[in-house]
Amino acid sequence: MHNDLYAVVGNPISHSKSPRIHSLFAAQTGQAMEYTAIQAPLEDFAATVRDFFAKGGQGLNVTVPFKEQAWDMADRRSERAEKAGASNTLYQEADGGLVADNTDGIGLVTDLTVNAGVSLTGKRILVLGAGGAVRGVLGPILAVQPGELVIANRTVAKAGALVELFADEAGDTRLSATGFSDVAGAFDVVINGTSASLQGDLPPVSTDIVTPDTVVYDMMYSPGMTTFNQWASENGAGRILDGLGMLVEQAAESFRLWRGVRPRTAPVMEELRKH
Repeated sequence: MHNDLYAVVGNPISHSKSPRIHSLFAAQTGQAMEYTAIQAPLEDFAATVRDFFAKGGQGLNVTVPFKEQAWDMADRRSERAEKAGASNTLYQEADGGLVADNTDGIGLVTDLTVNAGVSLTGKRILVLGAGGAVRGVLGPILAVQPGELVIANRTVAKAGALVELFADEAGDTRLSATGFSDVAGAFDVVINGTSASLQGDLPPVSTDIVTPDTVVYDMMYSPGMTTFNQWASENGAGRILDGLGMLVEQAAESFRLWRGVRPRTAPVMEELRKH
């Protein structure tokens, strides 16, 4: 019996935890599948994808810097991928059409609300950054109806463009854009969607945004505490979470799309935290 083939595509890719995560999912759910990592050349992502599916591949996860290209080359897109302008999950339909989905936002919201037990409904939420990572999660955050959602970015116009793009999904949520240094008042939840902490850098926001009641979530993760979470901890944030749970939850949603079964994520997170 042959195993169905899946992979994650990126550049660089050797650091990816996805093969380990999906292998654990497959073992847990009894799925006959093999999941590898593929480093695509920066200038030839599309050819790598076409080659993978031509050789019988069943599904791909896509990571930096190819998420926008994955979105671009798809024949069809899910509603959430359409709005995100990026795709982290690809698969083929029976007619050979390439479908793009985006499971990042649902991964973040599931990790916060289910795993961490943090309610977002009616809350005052700050999202830092206005790049692709943030664009990919705004729809699912707005779907749980926070009271207010502020998008802060170095370039305010970029944050403003996201406010316009998602205005029709905001409902009763007050949705606004601002610069990092103009963020005012305390928040219930602060989500760092910038990659600054990977460079040991920080967005220049006031320490007033965090209180002992604030939940701080860095979408990035590292073996130790991220720079942003370290800053939040030093400034008295009540709870601090990193992006490992989001990584596992977005993977679980991709797995569900491909295999029709949703794996349990808690044991996989526990396993990853050990190593």
